[in-house]
Amino acid sequence: MPDYHDDLRLAHVLADAADAATMDRFKALDLKVETKPDMTPVSEADKAAEELIRGHLHRARPRDAILGEEYGVEGTGPRRWVIDPIDGTKNYVRGVPVWATLISLMEAGDEGFRPVVGVVSAPALNRRWWAAKGAGAYTGRSLTSATRMQVSKVGRIADASFAFSSLSGWEEQGRLDGLLDLTRACWRTRGYGDFWPYMMVAEGSVDLCAEPELSLWDMAAPAIVVQEAGGRYTSLDGEDGPGGGNAAASNGLLHDELLGYLNQRN
Repeated sequence: MPDYHDDLRLAHVLADAADAATMDRFKALDLKVETKPDMTPVSEADKAAEELIRGHLHRARPRDAILGEEYGVEGTGPRRWVIDPIDGTKNYVRGVPVWATLISLMEAGDEGFRPVVGVVSAPALNRRWWAAKGAGAYTGRSLTSATRMQVSKVGRIADASFAFSSLSGWEEQGRLDGLLDLTRACWRTRGYGDFWPYMMVAEGSVDLCAEPELSLWDMAAPAIVVQEAGGRYTSLDGEDGPGGGNAAASNGLLHDELLGYLNQRN
């Protein structure tokens, strides 16, 4: 199996640079925020962080392609860095500390591009999570100061904690009844949203989470972290990995039941 230690170390360097840039503008009274064509916000910090990461990659990995939320695709080839400079921009612009920079390396294989490295860095929470293919998932302050993560062993929906981001997307897709049935069946339900519930699945503090509509840059890094922690990360159709346009993550033991609820149609 390939060793991705150098790529993981680079991803941490990229996250360090992004953390410094985003924290510098977090809660700034003069922060500039625009509305994109899809009606989602983008701040000057989103753009600056992605530009910074791209600049580092141009120097360190000039042959690799880059896909970022703010500036699209650049380059071609079997290796592609996937970047969400600020996952949780709406939180960021309102001063809510739940946001993160997501950095992943994906490699082409027989089943298309798959993430092989992922770093999720949430500096306002003073937290970071990461994983590399075949090397496990970790959380901590650095590569040398880290704790290995493992998903929970909860085996019944009635004992499970479920996290989701909002109700609107589920309603638009006709999946709201199934979602509500799941919330009634679970022991506990919370609306944490964005990257955080996936990291809690990896840590074992949450057992299930799902979102009805996502982009690849939202999912590539969280997917490998969940998988390397022993969990499952699929689309709502059950396709493994972050390529399905939506996501369901679990400790693995409850995954089929999770999908069963979320695929009930109104």
